[in-house]
Amino acid sequence: MGLVLLPGLFLGVRFVALGKPGKKVDDEKTLKVMSYNVQLFGLYNKDLENQYQNRDSIFNFLQRENPDVICFQEFYHKERPTTFITRDTISKFLGTKFYHEKYSHNIARRKNFGIAMISKYEMISKGDVAFIENNIVNEDNYCIYADIIKNQDTFRIYNIHFQSIKFKKDVYDAFDENTDKSKLKKNIFEIIVNKLKIAFPVRANQALTVMEHIASSPYPVIICGDFNDTPMSFTYNQFHSKYTDAFLNSAPFGIGKTFVGKIPAGRIDYIFHSKNLNSFDFKVQEEVFSDHRAISCKVYKQ
Repeated sequence: MGLVLLPGLFLGVRFVALGKPGKKVDDEKTLKVMSYNVQLFGLYNKDLENQYQNRDSIFNFLQRENPDVICFQEFYHKERPTTFITRDTISKFLGTKFYHEKYSHNIARRKNFGIAMISKYEMISKGDVAFIENNIVNEDNYCIYADIIKNQDTFRIYNIHFQSIKFKKDVYDAFDENTDKSKLKKNIFEIIVNKLKIAFPVRANQALTVMEHIASSPYPVIICGDFNDTPMSFTYNQFHSKYTDAFLNSAPFGIGKTFVGKIPAGRIDYIFHSKNLNSFDFKVQEEVFSDHRAISCKVYKQ
């Protein structure tokens, strides 16, 4: 019986940080990295006042945390003129001169939706990793990277947003405690299973594509993103097998839940790094301004 339980216990360790403090290093020698799915800064909040309040709460949080590099998923940026300014405001109050983005565009309304990386330090090169499915480039999910220099050290940082399951309102209602379950579609759980079957292999292929690209990096890597997958998944395992999970390496004791939406998903946002790097001071955001909590840590060369 014990032998049967061992694999489960081994995998279960991936869900819980054991409270290792990590070796603290002077800030001059470290890079503070944050990953944050900001859910478009609350753009589609029906209450206009709450929309701006939500965006400004995210701004205030970023200003307090003051990261060196931020990897955003579900980022929104509108070309001027606009009153809902995002990127330019963040760059101004953090003093970040360098950025890299990949968007889908609403040209008529000058709206951009996608992922972004904002850095205080120079990006000497940058690019993206295309996700191709059935010979078509995926325009909903992205991976970008940039080579960033701090002092004499160069890091290649990846920002990833893997395939979501794309649940609709009827599925979210099934997990809402206020929903009259008798009114749900009879096949609601069949819908859930079918969507999972579609999303899992897509994410798996995306993960393999990114891993292949990372293998060619001439620099130590830091990998940030919304993986939309748990620590039990194939997607997670690809990264965990070769890179250090910064949460397990240096977070306070706990499960590190990052998704705070209605569907129970737990930890689906990650920061990994090369084995020849180390990390400490891993944090999971306490406040809730999105359906994800921000995560951050400090990384340095050993």
